[in-house]
Amino acid sequence: MTVQRRALIVRGGWDGHQPIETTNSMIPFLESNGFEVRVEDSTAVYADADYLATVDLIVQTNTMSTIEADELAGLIAAVRSGTGLGGWHGGIADSYRNSADYLHMIGGQFAHHAAKAPKDQLDGTQADNYLRHTINIVPERADHPIVAGLSDFELETEQYWVLSDDHNDVLASTTVAARDFDAWNRPVTTPAVWTRQWGNGRIFVCTAGHRLEVLDNPNVRTIVERGLLWAAR
Repeated sequence: MTVQRRALIVRGGWDGHQPIETTNSMIPFLESNGFEVRVEDSTAVYADADYLATVDLIVQTNTMSTIEADELAGLIAAVRSGTGLGGWHGGIADSYRNSADYLHMIGGQFAHHAAKAPKDQLDGTQADNYLRHTINIVPERADHPIVAGLSDFELETEQYWVLSDDHNDVLASTTVAARDFDAWNRPVTTPAVWTRQWGNGRIFVCTAGHRLEVLDNPNVRTIVERGLLWAAR
């Protein structure tokens, strides 16, 4: 009898990122790849060390939230012991602003997404920050199983500027333009897809995925699906 691997989805935070809709769209894929899926709407599950020890993959979509010390300790311990951790957009790259230890493990923190026009020309909707931009596959990493066979592609959505470090294995990047009304004075290239080894665990992050329609882009969906499988124990 084949023993199923276990995937834990932890979702919540800002509703604008559609944590329920986006994670629900991933459940059939995970199940078809042999995972038994459990869904939690709270980070409290991270404090259950006995359970986390049985989890092969954590999929997290939890934006602009907070986490208790024992929950974060449990999450970090699980990853260091070999549990994979993956996610997209602010659900993983902008999760717990109160925790330097979380940022250290993930390797990238959302800092900004540029507006499409000067402030006095915006209308206060999410679309204010939807820019046409290119996701560039890093040539030296083009054979990595997460991006193999993919070419540079364009999206019209939030373009994440993340603060990161060189422990990441960056698979794709994007370059934020510098316009006359921006505070920065030259283009900035920032990671868009990366992996990270943390102890015995693998971490996968894709910064695209603001809402379901972005996650459903064929390139984004391919990267995220492959990334989750790559990260899993």
